[in-house]
Amino acid sequence: MQLALDCVQREYPNKIAHVLQTDSDARTPRQLYPAFYGCYDWHSSVHGHWLLVRLLRTMPESEMTAAATAALDTNLTADNIAGEIAYFAGEGRASFERPYGLAWLLQLGLELREWDDPRADRWGAALAPLETVVADRYKAWLPNLLYPIRIGTHNQSAFGFALALDWARTTGDEELERLIVDKTLEFHHGDRECPIGYEPSGEDFLSPCLMEADLMRRVLGPEDFPAWLGGFLPGIPTDGSADWLEPGRVVDPADGKLVHLDGVNLSRAWNLDAIAHALPEGDPRIPALEASARLHGEAGIASVTGDDYAGGHWLASFATYYTTSRALEAPSGD
Repeated sequence: MQLALDCVQREYPNKIAHVLQTDSDARTPRQLYPAFYGCYDWHSSVHGHWLLVRLLRTMPESEMTAAATAALDTNLTADNIAGEIAYFAGEGRASFERPYGLAWLLQLGLELREWDDPRADRWGAALAPLETVVADRYKAWLPNLLYPIRIGTHNQSAFGFALALDWARTTGDEELERLIVDKTLEFHHGDRECPIGYEPSGEDFLSPCLMEADLMRRVLGPEDFPAWLGGFLPGIPTDGSADWLEPGRVVDPADGKLVHLDGVNLSRAWNLDAIAHALPEGDPRIPALEASARLHGEAGIASVTGDDYAGGHWLASFATYYTTSRALEAPSGD
């Protein structure tokens, strides 16, 4: 929680993903993004806010509760969110933060909607208009997306689909749910023998293979997912071993790109846990999936020190998503 508190209202350093149309567009992060100006970039700020909400919800007795509440009260206001919506409406911003930042914005909204607390009610009411904007961005994008984006960084489609699908099912947005499910099956139902041995790439923080499997277990359900997984990742051991998938290594945590590999360990850990959880009791692949999840989780959590801002501004969110088993709370399509 302290790592998020240290960044959600820290404006600089800041990497702005911003198309300039005129001189007037050259503005400070706080002027551009009145709610989500901190944490180095917009998407990290969004999931930094999610982290605060998640820990307030799951650790209500934390000594940092008052500070986290105050930060969220300051940032998540109707006026600030109106400023965010105004930014989204600007010329040339149709693809802004798509899909990674958009997915985290919906995850923040989902967390607030699921939490029965007066604070969540007021923050959620402020955020809701931006959730609608983001959901509409997905609805405009998905029919035009003809191919999956199979990379291990921000533009990966499987991660963006997964979190958006969780939101759509919880809110009852049947149109968005249908679009995501249909596109997921179109892209991935026939996928076989994912080359997980080629992972990770040097700057990955998401596993292309495991994130796809984590998405598909949301879509196929318990009847069809085990067989699909067998064709997609046929090399999962049945001997309970953990070393069939080696964690990524980082030799320079001050390098903002190389430190991504600490994140791939944490996202792999929640993928592996979720995949194991989706298999029927007694499936012989479960012990190896769980063992590898622990191996990756331990490696990832050890990296969340905050010693360098390159990783400290975002890794805590990944660690929290894993350690609080957020992925296992994904609503099914039943």
